[in-house]
Formats: sequence, structure tokens, C-alpha cells
Amino acid sequence: MFRKNLIIVGAIVALILFLDQAVKIWVKSTFNVYDEPINLAGSWLRMLYIENQGMAFGTTFGSGIWAKLSLSLFRIIAIGGIAWYWWKQAKENVKLEFLIAIGFIFAGAIGNLIDSMFYDFIFKFDPCLIFNHLEGSGVKTNCEYFGEIEVRRQGFLFGNVVDMFQFNLHWPSWVPGIAGKEVFPAIWNLADGAITVGVVMVLLRQRTYFPKKVKEKVSDLNNQA
Repeated sequence: MFRKNLIIVGAIVALILFLDQAVKIWVKSTFNVYDEPINLAGSWLRMLYIENQGMAFGTTFGSGIWAKLSLSLFRIIAIGGIAWYWWKQAKENVKLEFLIAIGFIFAGAIGNLIDSMFYDFIFKFDPCLIFNHLEGSGVKTNCEYFGEIEVRRQGFLFGNVVDMFQFNLHWPSWVPGIAGKEVFPAIWNLADGAITVGVVMVLLRQRTYFPKKVKEKVSDLNNQA
């Protein structure tokens, strides 16, 4: 059973990584930051090209050398922890569905780490690209369009993460306070989507994944009552 689950989840992880990297490389190689968004699935989902120096929503740890490096190292530690937890759960013969959910999270985390590790060696660095600007980094260079500017550091674990999907949905006019605003303005990639799917699966199916813990919690509440 363990070997079978390992093969199934390993295949899913490999497929997610392949699709994630294929789309990212295609977008980075062919799209331009100034291109108009391309509508997908009607008009509610669109594709455009941006790069992200930090985490979700562009969050960073700062502009110094240790800021980006700390984020990348944190990702490596998190991936190691997820792998260990998956292996432990698989040995205990938990449900395959739960192992797949962990696999989605694992694949997503690796997918974004690959960008930071290798993209600076694969693609030419463009100091004029606004996604590479980072005030306070201490790395100064000249750009044809902006003159002397500060840019992010380059190299292993310092690369940007490529994002390309965005939901083109707005709250209806009758919703007070947020009428007309975007429902989910963040731009994401397949790796982010895989992480989200895995987390949602765990949240929605926790009674199925952890039946013993749920029963123990209910029993404790009954005893307290």
C-alpha cells in the first residue's frame, strides 16, 4: 500500500511541477509586461505576466540581502517538513486522498522555489523590468529608461517567482462597502493554485482525514459538559 501511494502521489506531484514550469517558462519567454491581458474561459479568468519578489500579494521580508535569502531558506525548510510529514502519514496508512492533498501543497511549494533557485541562470536579467526594482537593496545599476536605480540581487535563491493568472470578477453593485471592487485581485500561478487546493481539501475533509482526532475531541467536549 505504501509503495502504491508513493507512486500515485509522486506522479501527481511530477505532473503539477511539469505544468507549472511549462506555463511559467512559456509566459516568461513570450509575454511582455506591457501586453494586454488575455481572457481565458470567457472573461472571468485572464492571463497576464508579472513577477513576484516575495510571497503572496508581493509581501517581502525587506530589501536587504538576508530578506530574500531568508524567504527562500524558509521555503526549503517548509518543503522538508512537508516531505517528512507526508512520509510519516503514509507509513501509518492514512487515506490516499489526504496524501494527495499534502502532495498538492508539496508540489506548489517546490514549484515556486524552483523559480528562485534557477531562473536567474536561465533568463537574462533586465534591470529596466519594474519587477526587478528594489529600493534599499544597495545594488545600483543604470537603466536606459530610468537612469540609475536600485535592483534586487541576482543568483541562486534570489530569483523572482513568475505569476500569470487573475480572476476578473467584481463585487455586484448591491454589496455595501465593496461594490465594484475586485473579488480576488491577486495574480497567481499553478503552484499557488495547487497549494490552495491542498489546503482547502484538508480544511473541508478533516473529519474524513482525522476521524480519531475528531472523535476524541467530541468525547472530551461531552465529558466536560
